[in-house]
This record gives sequence, structure tokens and C-alpha cells, in this order.
Amino acid sequence: QVQITESGGGLVQPGGSLRLSCAASGIMLRNYLMRWYRQAPGKQRELVASISSGGTPYYVDSVKGRFTISRNNTNNRVYLQMNTVNPEDTADYFCNARHHLSGGMYWGQGTQVTVSS
Repeated sequence: QVQITESGGGLVQPGGSLRLSCAASGIMLRNYLMRWYRQAPGKQRELVASISSGGTPYYVDSVKGRFTISRNNTNNRVYLQMNTVNPEDTADYFCNARHHLSGGMYWGQGTQVTVSS
């Protein structure tokens, strides 16, 4: 059974940092395009960052220079380092895995990030 689990969310002050982690069981993340999405209250889910199976990252403009996505194929995890956060980063953050050949996808349950003083 495949399970995707996000962790690392919480309350952080504006300008602070947070690292989200996405762990997988039942699949090898090295074979997957990994993406972090977020959904703020009352808004649609949006792509934040992705990293290909080969390690190529992509960032939405609003987080470029502040967020860093990375992957560790040894421990089967993907990370989202969030620096210089602001209140607009407040959202539930979701990890998504899409197989680089078949396109099969898995979602985690999300982790909540709140940026507030």
C-alpha cells in the first residue's frame, strides 16, 4: 500500500523559515516527479515547486529565491525549505508524486503552514 506523508508544518513568524518533509512508503520516489502544492482558505490548490526524477527543480514565481525543493533518494524523502516566509504563504501544503513513465499519481494528506506574528 502506498502512503505519502507530509510533516514539518506549523506556526512561523513572518521572515522565518520552515522545512517541510514528504516521506513515502510503498514506492521509490526516485522514479517520480515530485511536486509541492498549496491551498489557502477559499483559494484553489496551486503548484509551488517541483523536482524531476533527474533532480531538475521548478518554482512558481511567488516563491523563487525563497523556497528550495530537494530530494533524498536514499531515505525516500522530498523536502521543501521555506525561507523568508510571509503571510501569503499560509496554506495547507500537499506533496504529490507522479510516476515519470506511467503518470500514476499519489497525494499526501497535507501539512498546515501558518505565517503570523
